[in-house]
Amino acid sequence: QVQVVESGGALVQAGGSLRLSCTISGATFGDYAMAWFRQAPGKEREGVSCISRSGGRTFYADSVKGRFTVSRENAKKTLYLQINTLKPEDTAMYYCAADGPTVVGCPDEYVYWGQGTQVTVSS
Repeated sequence: QVQVVESGGALVQAGGSLRLSCTISGATFGDYAMAWFRQAPGKEREGVSCISRSGGRTFYADSVKGRFTVSRENAKKTLYLQINTLKPEDTAMYYCAADGPTVVGCPDEYVYWGQGTQVTVSS
């Protein structure tokens, strides 16, 4: 059974930075494209970023381009999301997902999902 676990969420001030991490168990990490999604209260889930199995192809939502960086270390079985210049509108539950399409828009057609890690940005 594949399990996805996120970590790194926190309460931070606007302008600050965070790095989210995600690991999977029960499968070979390098076999899966990975993605980050977020969902704010009262809003639909949004594809933030996705990355191919090798890490050579990445996509970002327009709202985060230039501030968010997705990366992965297959040897460490870990996915990262570096978030810089945080804004209050980045406040959301952030979800990691495995095994899905790495295309523009990062559609939420991923098979395995974590429980989420909360990011709260204070103004």
